[in-house]
This record gives sequence, C-alpha cells and structure tokens, in this order.
Amino acid sequence: MTKPSLPDLLHAAVSAVGGTERPGQVAMAEAVAEAIDDNSHRLIQAGTGTGKSLGYLVPALAHGERVVVATATLALQRQLVERDLPRTVEALHPQLRRRQQFAMLKGRSNYLCLHRLHEGAPQDEEEGLFDQFEAAAPTSKLGQDLIRLRDWADETETGDRDDLTPGVSDKAWSQISVSSRECLGATKCAYGAECFAEAARERAKLADVIVTNHALLAIDAIEGAPVLPQHEVLIVDEAHELVSRVTGVATGELTPGQVNRAVKRAAKLVDEKTADSLQTASESFERVMELALPGRLEEVPEDLGYALMSLRDAARNVISAIGATRDKSVQDEDAVRKQALAAVESVHSVAERIVAGSEYDVVWYERHDRFGATLRVAPLSVSGLLREKLFEDRSVVLTSATLKLGGDFNGIAASLGLSPEGVEGEDVPVWRGLDVGSPFDYPKQGILYVAKHLATPGREGTRGDMMDELAELIEAAGGRTLGLFSSMRGAKAAAEELRGRLDNPILLQGEETLGELIKTFAADPKTCLFGTLSLWQGVDVPGASCQLVVMDRIPFPRPDDPLMSARQKSVEEHGGNGFMAVAATHAALLMAQGAGRLVRASGDRGVVAVLDPRLATARYGSFLRATLPDFWYTTDRNQARRSLAAIDATAQADGK
Repeated sequence: MTKPSLPDLLHAAVSAVGGTERPGQVAMAEAVAEAIDDNSHRLIQAGTGTGKSLGYLVPALAHGERVVVATATLALQRQLVERDLPRTVEALHPQLRRRQQFAMLKGRSNYLCLHRLHEGAPQDEEEGLFDQFEAAAPTSKLGQDLIRLRDWADETETGDRDDLTPGVSDKAWSQISVSSRECLGATKCAYGAECFAEAARERAKLADVIVTNHALLAIDAIEGAPVLPQHEVLIVDEAHELVSRVTGVATGELTPGQVNRAVKRAAKLVDEKTADSLQTASESFERVMELALPGRLEEVPEDLGYALMSLRDAARNVISAIGATRDKSVQDEDAVRKQALAAVESVHSVAERIVAGSEYDVVWYERHDRFGATLRVAPLSVSGLLREKLFEDRSVVLTSATLKLGGDFNGIAASLGLSPEGVEGEDVPVWRGLDVGSPFDYPKQGILYVAKHLATPGREGTRGDMMDELAELIEAAGGRTLGLFSSMRGAKAAAEELRGRLDNPILLQGEETLGELIKTFAADPKTCLFGTLSLWQGVDVPGASCQLVVMDRIPFPRPDDPLMSARQKSVEEHGGNGFMAVAATHAALLMAQGAGRLVRASGDRGVVAVLDPRLATARYGSFLRATLPDFWYTTDRNQARRSLAAIDATAQADGK
C-alpha cells in the first residue's frame, strides 16, 4: 500500500474541522514531518490564524510514533483533546487505516483524591484527622464548595479539576487533592483501584498522543522519576512560555508558616526529643524571617545560614524517625505519615539547597504585607537542564506565534540551551528555525502608533500626559479598548481616573473572574478592559469589540527583580549584553504577545498604541519593533485618532 501523502492528509484534517488550508500551515507540516524523519529539532513561528495545531498534529499522527504535546494554557489543552484530536483522528482514519488513541495527563494534584475525600485530610491540630465537610459551615463559601465537590465526585469520570464548572477555590480543592509526595500509592491505598490520577496515567500509557502541560513536562525532566511514558516525538506549543514554567517548577521556597505546619504534622509521629529539635529550628528560622528585607542575597547571611543548617539537620532526623516508627494509635496512619513526610522533606530539600550555595542558584527574600516574608531559591538559568533533558533521544518541535525576537530565533534558542542556528559539533543539538508567517495582512489591518511626544515613564508617580492621551484614544475608538499595563497599580490608577472622565464602562482585572471579564468585554463594543500580565497573553476577542490595544509602557522587568537582575549580571560577566539578552528580550516577548491581541481574524482592524516614547527614540526600540507584527507604523497622534474614529464609524455602520 502506498503511503498517503502529507498534503492529502492535511487536506482531510482541515476539512474535518471546517478550516481553511493556509500556505503557512502546509510549510509547517512539512517541516515537522522532516524533523521527525531525520530526528532533528525545529523552532517554528506560526502567526495567529495559521492553524498550527493541525500543522503539527497531522505529520505527527502520520508518522505513527508516540507523541507528547505540551501546552501552557488550559484553553489549548481543551481544544486539542475535545476538538482537534477527535476530528483529526477520524479524518485520517480512512488513509492511515488506524485510529490513534489520545489522552490528557496532568500532575497528581489536578485530580480529585478519593482517599482524601472519604477519609478526610490530616489536620495540623492534635486530633489528627478531621472531616472537612463537617468542619466547614455549610453556609460558608468553603462549605458550599466542599458539598459541591462531594456531589461532583459521584458523577465525574475524570476527577480532573478543570472539568468542574464553575470552579472552586484553591483552599477547597486542597481539601480533596494530594501532591505526588503525599500520595499513598495505588497499592497501599484503599481507593487505588478507582483512583482518577492512576486511571489518567494508565490511559496515557496506552495512548499514541499524550496532551500535557509545561509544568508536568518540567517535573518529568527535573525530578528524574519519569512521569510521562516513553515517547519519540515532543511538540511544545506556546513554547515562548516554556522557560518561565520550567523555572517555576525548579524554584523552591520556605516560609515560617510552611515550616510550622511541617513541625505540627511530624510531632505526633516521632519522639519528643526529635520533634523538639525541629520546633527549636523552626523558631530560629521564624526570628530571622521577621527581620528579612526584600531583595537578593548574594551571600547567605550568617544568622540565616545557621537557621537553615539547624532546619536541614532537624528535618533529616525527623525523616529518619518517621520512616522507622509505626504508631497504631494514629488513625489512618499511612496518610498522616505520608503527608508529614512530604511536608518535612520539602523543608529539608529547600534548606539543604540554599545551604549548599550553588553558584547556579539565585536566593532572595520576598515580603508580602499579609503573609510576611518568603525565602526563595531559583536556578540562574534552566538552559543547561533543558538542553540535557529535552533534546536527547527524541525529536523536538517548539512552536508559538512569538519565537523570533528582534528578527531571529537565536534569543529564544539560547534560553532553551541551544547554540546559534547552524552551529554544529559534538553534543550540540541540531535545530533549524522556520517562520511560516501569518495569513493576516498586518500592514493593512493594523497600525502601530508610538506616542513619541509623551514624557518618558518614570519608576513612580502618575503620568498625567499619558492619562490624557489614553482618554483621547479611547474616545476616538468609541471604547473597544484593551488596556495592557505593566503593573496592577498602573491598571487600577488608569481605571479610577478614566471612570471619572469617560462614559465608557471600564472593567478592571481582579474585580471579576477573567472569563467573565472577557465575556462582558466581547459583548459590548463601548466597554474597555484594563489589566496586567494574564491579559497580555490570554485574551482572544476577534471582531469589533477590540479595535484598540494600549500598552502603557515597555514591560521591562522591574529593576529590583532578583532573578532577572541576577541573570542580566551573569550575561554581562560572560561578556554579553545583559540588558538586551534579558530585559529587552523579556519586554519583546510580552509586547509581541500583547500586540497579538489586536488582529485575531481576517476582518479585524485596529491600532496598537504604545504610550512610551522609548519605542521610537531608544537604541533598543528597533529590536522591540522588529518583534511586533508588521503593522503600519506612525508617531503621528492625529493620524492615530483619525484612523480609530474611521474604524469605529465603519463598525457602527455595520451594526457592531
């Protein structure tokens, strides 16, 4: 039998999902197929509207080897499992003569734990266990959430938190879920045969395509014990997010509250002397943390060092003692022991890591008005880890709408541990970059307006001229505005100011759930939506409700961000340009994502307005502009207003 051609397979899949074939999608599918065939790697930039999901799924399914697809957002995971994969598998079946199996797999804490649900959660107080359903007042929000979870447990087939609509608070979910460290294991658990997390793992073992998230991919790479089944092809979608997600998983933290909970959980399982030593170490740590000032610790101060060594040693003794004792007086002892061990092991591992003082780690204090001080440790870079764990023994395709920063792939590639494109040598992963473009006509559909006449933003204080400019732009656009701010303080200040000046409704992130805000924004063209980071990347509102996207300033990382400033300094110490490699690259990525909110469909028209003159005047401005979609560019404020008014008039004439 002749092997079906890739164009024929792609045509069948696109027809099945009711899409339109794009030249970029065809080029992408060919590149993915080539990478899988020759066991190499690809970085593929595919603009919004390309249809990149099918661009990688079709060649991966056609090849027949097991594939892991890792994404950053829940929305894309759902789209793949509920829409794209079922339709594509059916569409390809007549030509491939087989129906591939697919499954979703997440970390254990994403699934409801039947043991925790039925037996209760080990509690910090002396009585050992409590029935969380009895303890929470039925009229309270927590009580209502827990009652709903108990009812849902009887009907759910997956136990997956994301299948629960509407969702519940983190606090409620924590009462009926466990981390992998806290899990008893299927063989020891009375509910092992019915376990949702185990069922998901079993489905994944049998699947040809496994859809997961970046966090689980990072855990699989970092923790040594494989979570994902063996696979020959890895596709990382939304790949611009990967480094920050891996960094998040590789970051450890210690707080006095966390240490205190570990002490309480362990106290009933070890002898008094062992428990007292952990309690004493905990108190010393708490005293040090009371005086902690936010910022990076280039060296661990002596008092903190002593406190951490005491914690590490006391925690190690507790871990040994818990492992050696059995106390039948403790109800459901295995669960209590497992949770206590998990809490103490977490304290031990972070304390030991900071005391070890690796030159590849960054340590800092954070301070929160409500929660007090936190001690954090994160890797200076995850590039070596990714290079070693990601690119060996499999073909890797990384794709996103924003991978070319400043005009090439080398910036993103370096953050992933890859050498510049074209460099070959022993132990150097070979990769190629491909930009398949976008089906949109950016110069005709959008304008990039930079408010060159405004004052350069300072670190603090309100910007009166910026507020005036923003108000005039919104009036010209007739509302229809997504305001992207570099800080929540800035978003709140703008919302408060403009609510008093304009008739347009202004929604503010945090005043309602993100889903509700976006729904309201999309439904009413006169409405504006202001917010910060998650809006820069998470809003998909095609059509006339979003015709003006405003960025208040270039989103450089804060100068006092300990991890970013440490990374910048490290690049400079190795002879590179730290500002461009870290700060400008960070800003470019966010700006490209933010500007991508404007044009989501072929009929969309609008303006991206950047209220920061540095985009036009600074030397790095051209690097940032080269990362943005190829909009028509102007610094003429009157031109921007005329264009917005004309776009608004057209939309109104069309009844939108």
